[in-house]
Amino acid sequence: MKTGIQILLWILCGVLGYQIYQSITGPIRFQQVKEQRFAKVISTLKDIRNSQEAYKTVNGKYANDFKSLISFVDTGKYTITQQRDTSFTVYNKVFKIDMPKDSILIDTLGTVAVRDSLFKNDDRYKSMMNVPGALNGEKFTMKADVIDKGGYKAPVFEASVKKSVILGDQPKDLLSRENAQVSVEEVNGDAIKVGSLSQVSTTGNWPPTYDRKKSGQ
Repeated sequence: MKTGIQILLWILCGVLGYQIYQSITGPIRFQQVKEQRFAKVISTLKDIRNSQEAYKTVNGKYANDFKSLISFVDTGKYTITQQRDTSFTVYNKVFKIDMPKDSILIDTLGTVAVRDSLFKNDDRYKSMMNVPGALNGEKFTMKADVIDKGGYKAPVFEASVKKSVILGDQPKDLLSRENAQVSVEEVNGDAIKVGSLSQVSTTGNWPPTYDRKKSGQ
């Protein structure tokens, strides 16, 4: 009996010690995994934003789906222009004299491929719809729209992914805590996103620290 009780106590001590160890190291490991995965996701969201901004520059609106966006990056071109000031004289009928008039001339210099401008020799744009590291091959949600802002019709877009897609294999209690984040140093809410369907904005909801990190670090 005495030996059995001693063994049971040692087992209980071991279990308790493991739980204490997990309570300390679990959040640390979660933070490390989270930052690595978020950095990769945010890097791809930046590619989506850059591609969307190029699409709007050429088409006057944002792409509503990845097929259109990727096709544009693959084949689209920017027009390169140069703006210069000029002046000339115009005869004024009132004063009956020639008077100087300033103007602006815009010269078309040529074109450059969107793909080369944004991605150089990298073809990662062809898979930018895929969420990096997604456990089940999930894709980003993306939508474009036109909203009214004080009588002005403004094109908008938003691309996003739920944190649960990125961290679905992590402890549920820590994921729930992450979804409830409210901090200037964290990604707030239950999703990582860029752009907005209600505001004229192409910013992301991540903190500046992720802009200083390289993907994968």
